[in-house]
Amino acid sequence: MRPSGRRPDELRPVTLERGVARYAEGSCLVSFGNTKVLCTASLEERGPPWLRGSGRGWVTAEYAMLPRATHERTRREVTSGRPSGRTQEIQRLIGRSLRAVVNLAALGERQVTIDCDVLQADGGTRTASITGAWIALHECFAWMRERSIISVDPMKDHVAAISCGIHAGTPVLDLDYVEDSAAETDANFVITGSGGIVEVQGTAEGKPFTDDELLALLRLAKAGVSELVAKQKAVLAG
Repeated sequence: MRPSGRRPDELRPVTLERGVARYAEGSCLVSFGNTKVLCTASLEERGPPWLRGSGRGWVTAEYAMLPRATHERTRREVTSGRPSGRTQEIQRLIGRSLRAVVNLAALGERQVTIDCDVLQADGGTRTASITGAWIALHECFAWMRERSIISVDPMKDHVAAISCGIHAGTPVLDLDYVEDSAAETDANFVITGSGGIVEVQGTAEGKPFTDDELLALLRLAKAGVSELVAKQKAVLAG
């Protein structure tokens, strides 16, 4: 039995609420259990300088945790003058994940920045961020089409992400903090709606994991992302 009482293949309760930020071109409040992330999309009418004249746009991301997103207050990284290595790694992951499903040429020479701010952390903040960021980006593109800024939807597919791991010898889906901190293997999977793998991050915390265990985690992740994409579609349909 998992500490949470969930089945090995069971997600935490997931909610996606769009349109929660009044001033952003797109937004989504995403919850994976007790992990809550506010994702906002902001449009800039110019792309990065190194893409000038290319006719292509860019999608990038920033990630941060509020000081009391965790059990004890975490110092704001802005006070140290630079983001931590972990923060940089996560925001690059979010950006790569979104760009994998965006036609950057259809965006024109513009940039959309996704801000993912963790309000409460209980494991899986990067995977929740990616899943909610897709909704925020989709909303931004819809906002742009409504105003004839773009004529074609740049979004090519859904993308979502989920954590998996081996806890007490069993492959499990969507680890919360209690499981994550004690897992023998910890992995994150970013997968598109059509089943393509964007990125896999996997680490053995104790003994190395086997080929069969990796495949078991991949099967769990694909099933979990399928559920997340269905939730994305349901939110947009509503």
